[in-house]
Amino acid sequence: MIQVVLFLITVALIAAGFVWLADRPGDVVVTWLGYHVETSVMVMLLAVAALIVIGVMFWSVARAIWRSPEQVSLFFRHRRAMKGYLAISRGLVAIGSGDTRLARRSADEAARLSPGDPLTLLLTAQSAQLAGDRVGAERAFHEMTRHEQTKLLGLRGLYIEAQRRNDMVTARRVAEQAAEADPALAWAGQAVLDDRCAQGDWSGALKSLDAMRASLDKQDHRRKRAVLLTAQAQALADSDRDAARLAALDAVKLAPGLVPAAAFAGRRLAEAGDQRRAGKVLIAAWRLNPHPDIAEAYADLRPGDTARARLTRMQTLAGKSSEEPNAVREGAIAVARAAIDAREFKIARETLAPYLNAPSKRVATLMAEIEETEHGDEGRVREWLGRAMRAAPDPVWTADGVVSDRWLPVSPRGRLDGYEWRVPLAEIGMTHPVVDAPPPPMPALQPEPKPVVEAPEPIEIKAVVPSEAPKADLAKPVPVAKPSRPALKPVAAEPVMPLIQVPDDPGPDAGLDPDPLTEKPLPGDGWPRGGKLFR
Repeated sequence: MIQVVLFLITVALIAAGFVWLADRPGDVVVTWLGYHVETSVMVMLLAVAALIVIGVMFWSVARAIWRSPEQVSLFFRHRRAMKGYLAISRGLVAIGSGDTRLARRSADEAARLSPGDPLTLLLTAQSAQLAGDRVGAERAFHEMTRHEQTKLLGLRGLYIEAQRRNDMVTARRVAEQAAEADPALAWAGQAVLDDRCAQGDWSGALKSLDAMRASLDKQDHRRKRAVLLTAQAQALADSDRDAARLAALDAVKLAPGLVPAAAFAGRRLAEAGDQRRAGKVLIAAWRLNPHPDIAEAYADLRPGDTARARLTRMQTLAGKSSEEPNAVREGAIAVARAAIDAREFKIARETLAPYLNAPSKRVATLMAEIEETEHGDEGRVREWLGRAMRAAPDPVWTADGVVSDRWLPVSPRGRLDGYEWRVPLAEIGMTHPVVDAPPPPMPALQPEPKPVVEAPEPIEIKAVVPSEAPKADLAKPVPVAKPSRPALKPVAAEPVMPLIQVPDDPGPDAGLDPDPLTEKPLPGDGWPRGGKLFR
């Protein structure tokens, strides 16, 4: 709309100009070189305009003729570039689809049409990689490093190729060059950081981490720095205790819930005589992440204390746990451990009581230790050890499928902060509950059906008769040939998993029902009756 208005205004001004000239006629006389020209003003203006148009046309034609070689060359270059672009596009699509032959042909065509183009170099390198030509790929990546635009891309390719042939020296050198060229480059900084961690150069790793700070999230940077400081503190534990303590405290400030840092700092502060500060550090870490290492460090806060004093300290720490079930459970296990050391078995039993229906390995092991230390009951000890063998696993330090008895800053595959406190089987999706409870006692007058035993020859079994039944000679064997299932009505019982015997314990005979650890003795039989169950 605005353009139409401007056009109409322009036409109106031109018309007004012609009208103004028509209303004011005049004569123009030109005498030059013997020529005498006399005309009106209007005709003179039209003649000047025509001369200007003719001059512009002549100049355009002359300029086009003068620039024709350049234009022709530009046309052919443009057409060549378009063909190269199409070849590059066709080659990249072929690489994506896995067509090695088309990719190599397109790369050769692109190299002929657009030599030195960044995309051409990339296509050449990737087509060589697709064809398995490692030498050709490295040659293309080396060519990339000579151009400023593709230098980082070439270094990245050389780094990958060095890793593929397991040449860690070259990979480290290339990564250092890339990190020096661009400190914010994530892959180069991470590669240098991993190399420093693998060598145990924690000071160099901290410098590398600070160099790549711009490419990391703030929380991620704080966490990794805390892990590196903790690793540095552990490395300096024997040579420079003060520096180790300061490094651990810096790690705790960055990540208060980092268990290894808090446990190490708490122990070093306690050794230095600052038990109050050590307790604050350990309690703060316990509230964020309850862990056995923190409980152990808190128990050793005062090395000269008695076992009862340690028990009291553990009860105080457990009281500061959150209401989260895992925190309550860890607190209970810590209190039970301290109670066993203090020989307060009643407290240990009461603390572990809520977890005995489905105990974990640690809970079952603690119960076996209680039975052995308090009563020396080998039967109960074996029972709890058997339950510990099939109980739900406890969290451990695990990384890359490897379980470690202590925390390490680097995983077996070289990942920083790779170790996590978790159940190893959780990685394969084991989510079903583990049922571990002894079967309920059966009524004495309604025996459960015995399993059918198929045998080619007659076998001998000992009959178990209730006290109300007529007395029989238990020592006399009863011959049975191919016994069939008794026609007794089974007693309804809750479905539970059968108990598995400990490998070094043969267990009761297969034909007997009662569990000697849970079944009450039959009336009138007493201990001799129970002794026969184990024959």
